[in-house]
Amino acid sequence: MKQPSFTIKTFGCQMNVRDSEIMAQLLAEKGYVESMEMKDADVVILNTCSIRAKAEQKAMSLLGALRKVKKRRPGMKICVAGCVAQQEGEEICRRMDYVDLVIGTQNLYELVDLLESVDGTSKVATSMSNSYEIPAFIPSMPSLTSPGGPQGATPAPSVRKFLTIMQGCNNYCTYCVVPYTRGREISRKVNDIIEEARVLVDAGVQEITLLGQNVNSYGRTNSVTAEGGEYSFALLLREVAAIEGLKRLRFTTSNPKDLSPDLMRCFSEIETLCPQFHLPVQSGSNIVLSKMNRKYTRELYLQKVAELRSFRPDISLSTDVIVGFPGETEADFEQTMEILEDVRFHSSFSFKYSDRPGTRSADFDDKVDEQVKSERLSRFQKRQDQICLEQNSLYVGKILPVMIEKVTDDGLMGRTETNHIVHIKEIIECSPGDIVSVTINHAGQHSLNGRIDSSNQ
Repeated sequence: MKQPSFTIKTFGCQMNVRDSEIMAQLLAEKGYVESMEMKDADVVILNTCSIRAKAEQKAMSLLGALRKVKKRRPGMKICVAGCVAQQEGEEICRRMDYVDLVIGTQNLYELVDLLESVDGTSKVATSMSNSYEIPAFIPSMPSLTSPGGPQGATPAPSVRKFLTIMQGCNNYCTYCVVPYTRGREISRKVNDIIEEARVLVDAGVQEITLLGQNVNSYGRTNSVTAEGGEYSFALLLREVAAIEGLKRLRFTTSNPKDLSPDLMRCFSEIETLCPQFHLPVQSGSNIVLSKMNRKYTRELYLQKVAELRSFRPDISLSTDVIVGFPGETEADFEQTMEILEDVRFHSSFSFKYSDRPGTRSADFDDKVDEQVKSERLSRFQKRQDQICLEQNSLYVGKILPVMIEKVTDDGLMGRTETNHIVHIKEIIECSPGDIVSVTINHAGQHSLNGRIDSSNQ
C-alpha cells in the first residue's frame, strides 16, 4: 500500500522554518513521507508569513497556481498554515474554495487530526487564546536529518537547528502583525527546552539557535519552572550552553529596550555563545521610533551597542530597518543613515514600509510616496553593502574557527562564530559539524574565502 506523501513550502521567518519542521514530524509520525515534487504530493502545506507584503503575495500566488494542480488531482489536500492563515482564514476559504484546510498558529499541533477530518468542504481552525500553552514537543530522530542524498542513502545529520523558546509578542509595535497572528507572549517550559536541546545534540546537532519574537523577555509573562519563581533568558542561555556536546549557541530576535546587562555579560562568560547579535533598530529617528511604539530612543540603542562591545569587542552586529514609515521625513531618514555609520552593522535586513492588515500604522494618513521609499532604500542598501565589504575585509589574514556545513567535490562551505559564510576551495578529511581553522584570504560583501590553516594538518 502506497504511503501518503506531503510537501511543505515555507515563507518568511525562522519561526516558520521551525514550525514547518514540527508539521513535517507530525505527518511523518502518522506514516506520511515527504515528496520533493509539490505536484505529486497528497498533502500540500503552505506555511505563510504576513510580516511583510512580499512574502504574503508569494504565498497567495503559489496558492493560485495550485488550483490547476487540484483540478488534475482532486484527491490532493491543500492546507494554508501560519500567520496569513491566522489573519485571513475565512477570506481565504471564501476566495479559494479549493483550499481544504486553513490552520492558525496556535492550532499547529492539531494538524493531522484536522487533515483527517477534511470532508470536501473548506475547514478553518484559527483559534487564538491568551492562555495558550506551547505543548511539550520533542523532535524525532528522522526529522533531524536533511534530505537530498542519493536514493537509499542514510541522510546526513543537520548540524544546525532552530529551537523555539517562546511565541507571540506583547510589544504592539504599530506596524507589526505578530501580536494579532501569533497571540500574546508565552514562554515554553524550561525543562521542555532543555530536553529538546539534549535530543538535538545527541542526534549530532552542533549548533542551536534559540528562537522567539523577543527572547529578551523570556519567562516574564508566565511561569516557566516547576517552582514558579523568577527566571530570565540569561539563565536559560547558561543552562542550554551547559549541555555536553553543544559546540555553538545563538539566539534571535531581541528588542533593544529589554537588553539587560546580565544578558550582555553572557557574551563574555559563555564560551559556546557566538559573538553575533541581531538587534533590530528599525529607524534612527526618535520621532519615527515613537510612532512605531518601539519604546526606546536612538540614544538608548547606541548606548546598548557600546555596552555590548565593551563585553565582547569582536561581536558581529546585524539589524532590521524599515524605510519610509508613515511620516518619515528626509531628516528622519538621514538619522537612520547616521545610525548605519555609527554602528557599522555587519549586515542588515532593510525593507520599504508596507501597510499590514489590522495594524495601527495602516491607518496613519501621512504615507511616504513609493518612489521616495524606493530611492531611500536604495541609498541605505548601497551604503550597507559598502560597509559589509569594509567590515569583512578586516577578517583577511586572520585565522578563524569555521564550522563545516557542506562538503562537495569542489571544496567546503562553513560558517564562522560571527555567522559569516566561508568558502574553501580545498578538500580535507572532514564532515559537517567539524570545526577547522581557516586563514581568510578574500572578503566579499556577503561571504569570505579562505584556505585550511596548517594547524589542521
